Amino acid sequence: MTVWDDLVGQERVSEQLTAAARDADALVTAAAADAPPPEASRMTHAWLFTGPPGAGRDQAARAFAAALQCVSPDRALGGAPGCGFCDGCHTALIGTHADVTTVAAVGSEILVKDMRDTVRKSFTAPANGRWQIILVEDAERLNEKSANAVLKAVEEPAPRTVWLLCAPSLEDVLPTIRSRCRHLNLSTPSVDAVADMLVRREGVEPDVAAAVARATQGHVDRARRLATDPAARERRAAVLKLPLRVEDIGGALKAAQELVDAAAEDAKQLAEEMDTKETEELKAALGAVQGGRMPRGTAGVVKDLEDMQKRRRTRTQRDSLDLALTDLTSFYRDVLALQLGSRIAIANTDSEDALERLARGSSPESTLRRIEAIAACRKALDRNVAPLLAVEAMTMALRAG
Repeated sequence: MTVWDDLVGQERVSEQLTAAARDADALVTAAAADAPPPEASRMTHAWLFTGPPGAGRDQAARAFAAALQCVSPDRALGGAPGCGFCDGCHTALIGTHADVTTVAAVGSEILVKDMRDTVRKSFTAPANGRWQIILVEDAERLNEKSANAVLKAVEEPAPRTVWLLCAPSLEDVLPTIRSRCRHLNLSTPSVDAVADMLVRREGVEPDVAAAVARATQGHVDRARRLATDPAARERRAAVLKLPLRVEDIGGALKAAQELVDAAAEDAKQLAEEMDTKETEELKAALGAVQGGRMPRGTAGVVKDLEDMQKRRRTRTQRDSLDLALTDLTSFYRDVLALQLGSRIAIANTDSEDALERLARGSSPESTLRRIEAIAACRKALDRNVAPLLAVEAMTMALRAG
C-alpha cells in the first residue's frame, strides 16, 4: 500500500506529486553535498490543492507530505517515494511527524494567533525529517491577518520548508498567495471509483458500496462514513424524511427543531472525547496537583483552551447541519430529475417512493424554489445566523414550495 492509494480517481495528480517528490530528493542530495540545485525541477516550496468537497484535497496534501518524508530503503535503489510503510510515511499520514505541522480551522476562521507559532516554525530547519512541511487544511478560512502572515512566509520561505494549502477553489485564496503556489486541481471521483475503493479498502459489500457511492455522488469521506457507520445512515435517513414532514406549519417548525437538535447532539458526541483528552493533557503539561487544582498563573491558558473548544463545537454543529442540507439538496435534485422525465443517475434510490410522491405533487418551478431555499439557509449559516432561525426559515420555504 502506497501513500497514494487513498486518492480515489486522482491518477493524474498522483503522477505529478510523485514526480515532484523524486525531484525533491535531488534537491536534498544537492544541498547535502553543497552542490548547485538541478536546473529543472518539478518541486517547489508552495502548493495549492483545490477541488470540490470529497475530492480528497487534504488526503492528497498529506500523501505528498508523507512522500517527501519517506525514508524507505528502497529509495536508494530507485523506488518511488511514498512507500506507506516506513516511519516517515506512517507518522506523516497519522499526523505525528515532528516536521509535518497541520493547521485546520477550529471555528469559522483561522485566526492570526493560531498561525503565529506555525509561521515561526516554518523558518526553522527540519528536526529529523527531510523537509519542514506546513499543511493548511482550510486555507479559505484564513482571515485577513492570518493570510498576511502566511503570505510573508510563502514569499520568503526557508530552504527546506514546503507549504501545502488546501481550498475549494482558487478564488477562495488571496491572489497574492495563490500566485506564489503551484496549483493542482482535483476532480470529483466517479461513483464507480468510489464504490471500488470501498470494496477493496473497507471490505464493504459491493451492493452497499454502490448505493452509498451513488448517494454521496463521489464524496469519498461521506461514502466511507455511510458505508461503515450505521448511525450515519440513520441520520441521513431521518433527513430524507423531512420533505414529507413540512406539509403544515407545526410540522415544519418541529422538523427544523429536530434537525438542529440532531446536529447539536452530533457535535457534542464528537467533541466530548476530544475535549476531555485535551484538557487532561494540558493539566498534566502545566503540572496540575493531585485533585485537579491548577498552579497559579495558568487560568488564562485553560481559558484559551476552553474558548477554542467552544469555537470547534460551534463549527462542528454547523458542519453537521451543512451535511444534512447537502443531503436535502440531493433529494430535491432527484425530484427535479423525475419531474423533467429523467431517471439517469438518481442518487437517492432508497427513497424512491418519497421522490415519486413529491415529483407528482409539485411542479419543477416549486422544486427549484425549494433548492434555492436550502442554498439560502447555507448562506445564512455561513453568516453566523442562529441555526434554528435559519433552518426554520428554510423549512417554512420548503412547505410553501
